[in-house]
Amino acid sequence: MTDPTENKANEVPPLPSSFSLISTLGIVAMLSGFLVVLVYEYTKPIIAENQRIATERAIFKVLPQATQRLTFIIKEGKVTPAVDKARGELIYAGYDADNNFIGMALNAAEQGYQDIVKLLYGYNPDTGCITGYDVLKSTETPGFGTKITTDQDFLANFNCLDASVNTEQTGLKNVIRTVRHGTKQNPWEIDAISGSTITSNAVGRMFNQSGQTLHPIIAKNLTQLKTAMQSKRDDHE
Repeated sequence: MTDPTENKANEVPPLPSSFSLISTLGIVAMLSGFLVVLVYEYTKPIIAENQRIATERAIFKVLPQATQRLTFIIKEGKVTPAVDKARGELIYAGYDADNNFIGMALNAAEQGYQDIVKLLYGYNPDTGCITGYDVLKSTETPGFGTKITTDQDFLANFNCLDASVNTEQTGLKNVIRTVRHGTKQNPWEIDAISGSTITSNAVGRMFNQSGQTLHPIIAKNLTQLKTAMQSKRDDHE
């Protein structure tokens, strides 16, 4: 005769209902989503402040003769002084201690080998030269991809990369492009880094795209940009 207690011990416990499983998963997903949003909202102002500091440092790195700057926003081909937390295409004008115009610091971005590469570069509208850049964001392959910040031959391209505006002020006189290492013949060409073609090409594309878009607008509003700091000082006196 079978012992009833033995049968009970061998019984398989019932599986939880589908409703219980779905409810549990739903609660976990809801809590996970809430935590993600909470972390995002907490870190958002911290990230924004770090980006602001990085941009501020980069402005004076690419415009080393500048001691002060003004921020402008582009709207419908016009430039206006930017207010706090302004959204849109921001450009930065640098001035020396005597309020003399030094040049512009402009953003450029393009897809690299692994992710978007973001730069801030110096531009002198009087000479039409791009005069250097600082990397704001890059996750390129260590070694080859990161040589855009260390390779002296590559950086020499930007002693004066020709990015001058055409007579009609509709675009650049010449398309900025990256050429195979050792084949550069024109001042608007970028001599690529050997072994880092993708990143080198990305730099060429981003400078051409930014130049074609922003440089004509700067040319059309250059008088305002040059006198803005002095006008601001006069208004406060």
